[in-house]
Amino acid sequence: MKAPDSIETARLVLRRPEADDAEAIFNRYASDDEVTTFVAWPTHRSIEYTRLFLAFSEAEWDRWPAGPYLIHAKDEGLLLGGSGLAFETPQRAMTGYVLARDAWGRGYATECMHAMIDVARQCGVHELYALCHTEHAASYRVLEKCGLTRERLLPRHSEFPNLTPGIQSDVYRYELTL
Repeated sequence: MKAPDSIETARLVLRRPEADDAEAIFNRYASDDEVTTFVAWPTHRSIEYTRLFLAFSEAEWDRWPAGPYLIHAKDEGLLLGGSGLAFETPQRAMTGYVLARDAWGRGYATECMHAMIDVARQCGVHELYALCHTEHAASYRVLEKCGLTRERLLPRHSEFPNLTPGIQSDVYRYELTL
């Protein structure tokens, strides 16, 4: 089953990215060094990187039941960040989120993750997981609040190009069986 292009929660609208979102994504969060510290992709140094992300997003939506979502504040429409599902198989997907600095600490990540869990369930995902740097306590607390369980430590598993370029860092793998 295909996921909806747009989802509403109590305070958020999550929607499929469009080509004309490039400038907002770049300016709100993708080019911010602090925001991108613990993500698996390089900080966008030009809007061309953001356009490449949008092309990737479109390909994911074409191939799988869902892909990246942009997170907007429902009341003012302000872009807050991004989330989504990255499918490995029709039954297994990874999720995560990134938020602009002014959206931190307001409960948006938890609200967004609950929405991604619902979308995963609707799409027939049986195993939803997230990877989190071992030093990123704020993120793993969000995952735990949303019902994901820390399954294991993966030593030297993932590169965080904005934190330690070229070095594989330890991550926690969180999982939820749907």
